[in-house]
Amino acid sequence: MVSANLRKIPLKEIMELPDNRILLPVKVNHNGENTIEIIPHKASMSYLSGYADPEYIENLQTISLPFLGAGTYRAFQVEGDSMSLYKDGAFIIGKYLEKATELKKGKSYLFVTRNEGITYKKLLKTEKETITVAADNLFYQPYSIPLADIFEIWEYACSISTQEFTKEDFNTDQLQIIELLKELKTEVKELNKNN
Repeated sequence: MVSANLRKIPLKEIMELPDNRILLPVKVNHNGENTIEIIPHKASMSYLSGYADPEYIENLQTISLPFLGAGTYRAFQVEGDSMSLYKDGAFIIGKYLEKATELKKGKSYLFVTRNEGITYKKLLKTEKETITVAADNLFYQPYSIPLADIFEIWEYACSISTQEFTKEDFNTDQLQIIELLKELKTEVKELNKNN
């Protein structure tokens, strides 16, 4: 493992890398192992201006989840109803991706973008200069994000719920429709047997 004290290197020199890349500052524990920085929802706006600032990252709270294995991870707190599988306050832990070419159709990602800030969406397709993403909640339409507007990409690694789900949290209308379809399927099979 190679390490350096970034405080001794002028920040301007660190940030000016080829291909407009920046170093991703990470916090390490006393053993030199990466920790998972926690980005609470209330800090998401300040993250947009501090994500490349080692001092900002150093002041974030951290957790450790050794079962995640190698990689760089961050925990982002979610809020809103676009990703209906998570209640407000849940944390999505993402694994850092260095390149958009690592994106996989059908997987979920946290995108740190110029216009939207931090958004958690499922990838529908990639094109030369844009990606198309969608929410789990069908109320929201899929939309495109220019690759040039994406600062960071974090692939879903795991989640931590801070509230317990109840039966009422699930859409009973949708469950009833599924049950009706199952019953219809059974009835069609029975009709086919009798003919």
